[in-house]
Order: sequence, then C-alpha cells, then structure tokens
Amino acid sequence: MDARFWHQRWEKNEIAFHASEANPLLLKYFKALSLAKGRRVFLPLCGKTLDISWLLSNGYRVAGAELSQIAIEQLFKELGVEPKVTELGESYHYSEKNIDIFVGDIFDLSSERLGPVDAVYDRAALVALPEDMRPRYTAHLTKIADHARQLLICYAYDQSAMDGPPFSVNNEEVKKHYRDHYDLTLLASTDVPGGLKGKCAAKENVWLLQNGSCA
Repeated sequence: MDARFWHQRWEKNEIAFHASEANPLLLKYFKALSLAKGRRVFLPLCGKTLDISWLLSNGYRVAGAELSQIAIEQLFKELGVEPKVTELGESYHYSEKNIDIFVGDIFDLSSERLGPVDAVYDRAALVALPEDMRPRYTAHLTKIADHARQLLICYAYDQSAMDGPPFSVNNEEVKKHYRDHYDLTLLASTDVPGGLKGKCAAKENVWLLQNGSCA
C-alpha cells in the first residue's frame, strides 16, 4: 500500500471512490451478520464513508481504521460531532460516543488497541490493496478482529483491462485468504451497472464469513 498515493488523493480531493450515500449492498445484506443493536462493527480503511452514519443511526457502535487524517476530520465534521483526539505514537485515536477511529497504518493497529469487535464490514479495504499485500492484510485483519464474522464486498473483473484500485479479488482468492478461518457464503453476485468506472465489465460479490461459533 503506497501511503503517499492515498494521502495525495485526499489532499487533492480526488475521491471519486467516496459514495454520496450508504452502500445499498450494506443496507440489503447487513442483516446476514445477525447483530443485535449496540454491537460493535469494525470498518477497515473506512475513509469518511456514509456507511458509518448509517450504522450509527441504526443503533450500532463503530470502530474504523483509516490512513488519512483529512478523511477522518471530514467524517466527524459531517457527523456533526467534535471528537476527542488522542495521539498514539505515530497514529491517532478519534473518539466520540459509539465511535472510535484509528488514524495511521492499519498494520500498526493491534487487537488490544482496537478492542473487542462483533463484526467486520469490509467494503473498501481488501479491494484497495495490491495483490502482494492482500495475504498480509487478511491475516492481520483476522487476528486483530479475533475471527469476528465479516461482511465482505469485492469486485471481480479482468485486471488486465484496468488498473486498480479497486483491484479485482475473485472468488477463488477470497477462499484462499479466508477458508482456513471461516465458513464462506456467497450472498450475492451482481453486475456493476455500466461496468467498473465505465471501463470494463465487473461483478460485485457479497460474502458472509463466519467461524464455527458464529454460524
């Protein structure tokens, strides 16, 4: 993950990846996680996604990890709350009622610092990382979230037709990363209307990952 690339995207406001509404796939499939109100959901590489606002408004607690401090300052401004900011070495902890965001390199985030989470919602993290980083990321995420159940959204397309991010992560790769730790269920596979970035045909796949104690 080239940190400079993402910092520059936020500094230049080149954030076409930021959706102007909560993800319809989250709204449709979140219930598959079977979470009671008040449970804590972790969003890796969260940016300032409106999915956070949707989760909070529906009674869930949110934890997130994000590289860009600009993104998180904008997030809290849009939420209309003033966070408490704590410096943690080279990273920062932004917190308010029911929300904790850790700003810095996600690989520096430990399970102790993150705290217990009941589920992971990965819409934008796995597909944001190049192929050589994804094994490290999935192993780290599984560890710090203590094998919490996951709702994972991926794109699958001909990678030779377009550069990422978002990168193509096909079904076989998902299984390779997670089958040793989870039971995997493909909840949906839909065509991306007009193609990904209008350039190439793509599928958007929604996965539910559960371990034995969550099933």
